[in-house]
Amino acid sequence: MAEDSRATTPGASVWLHERPAGKRRSEQPAGLDRDRIVATAVRLLDTDGLAKFSMRKLAAELGVTAMSVYWYVDSKDDLLERVLDAVHGEIALPAEEPDADWRDEVRQLAVGYRAMLVRHSWTAHLIGEYLNIGPFAMDFANLSMRAMARSGLAAEQMTGALGCLFQFVYGYGTVEGRWGERFRASGQDEDAFYADWAGTVEHRPGFEQSLDLLKHRSAAVSVAQQRERDFTFGLECVIAGIETMRDRHLRT
Repeated sequence: MAEDSRATTPGASVWLHERPAGKRRSEQPAGLDRDRIVATAVRLLDTDGLAKFSMRKLAAELGVTAMSVYWYVDSKDDLLERVLDAVHGEIALPAEEPDADWRDEVRQLAVGYRAMLVRHSWTAHLIGEYLNIGPFAMDFANLSMRAMARSGLAAEQMTGALGCLFQFVYGYGTVEGRWGERFRASGQDEDAFYADWAGTVEHRPGFEQSLDLLKHRSAAVSVAQQRERDFTFGLECVIAGIETMRDRHLRT
């Protein structure tokens, strides 16, 4: 089986076709199933990253041959689509409450989405590579649309508002995830890594404004605490902007 078939079928998705029935269950590898394969793939991706991931490494981790994995997934692409959907299932979704405040729902969805992107930094690439229409991802999308519909936006404003919200979270979470990879690879904790960087560029031309801005942060606040403040403030700016545009539309 080819590891990468999506390049030749750009519109394909594992969620849009039924997998043909395989061989008899008695002939399949003992102790192996699709859930175990997906969970193991997530663990390998978290440890080694997307660039080093292969079906051969996955099979070795499972203690089976590479061909055994293909009893359960047709290709590497199909597996990565399933893996991407599986981690969307980690996002805590708002309860079905008719009187819930849409802003609270949006905050919960945004925080959960960001946490998933940071915890599994490799997802940032896959989200742009695949259609991302698995059951967990669609639950997330449907609840996001439900929350935004409660905001009072006009129908034609909905997709723009959702795009603004989740592109902000996607960008923030992607950069945060890559930053985490970088400071962990250095062998330092985050604050020490940041201090070394700031010290290196302190007297170099072109960094003056950035460093002046960062000096306004209290020395007692860690990089992680400041990042939380920044994300929360940015998210509130997005929500306030949605309300402003809704009200402007209602006045016209």
